[in-house]
Amino acid sequence: MQLDRYDRHILEVLQQDGRISNQDLAERIGLSPSPCLRRVRALEEAGIVAGYRAVLDARALGLSLMALIHISMDRHTPERFENFEARIGAIPEVMECLLITGQDADYQIKAVVRDMDAYQELLLDRITRIEGVTGVHSSFVLRRVIDKSALPLGEK
Repeated sequence: MQLDRYDRHILEVLQQDGRISNQDLAERIGLSPSPCLRRVRALEEAGIVAGYRAVLDARALGLSLMALIHISMDRHTPERFENFEARIGAIPEVMECLLITGQDADYQIKAVVRDMDAYQELLLDRITRIEGVTGVHSSFVLRRVIDKSALPLGEK
């Protein structure tokens, strides 16, 4: 799907406010409501708009500790990776899991927990018990300097 300036503008606005009404969206981008809605639906059907969700405040929910965890695996086989990814995906505290290169690790995980006791339980009772995990290196986030989810859309 080729994106024109209206599509890009729609995507910019939706990334900032996914609950905006079609009427308000149409006014902001300079289209009438019907063509605006057709464009939004086309962006959704093309998979460019993958979904809508609420953004929650972790601290307000008592989740004050964020950790970045580098995981090393013993073997680099598809079966070992599939098992790890299935097991790590079932842990609610894991917010993100990336298969990475250029480090002494195979995966980088972002996890949020209440406190250091909860982190210890997560690490020792769940993550390190996954078959194949041989190394773990943790870093703790002191402050989020940039925290955004909006993708760069380039030229309008």
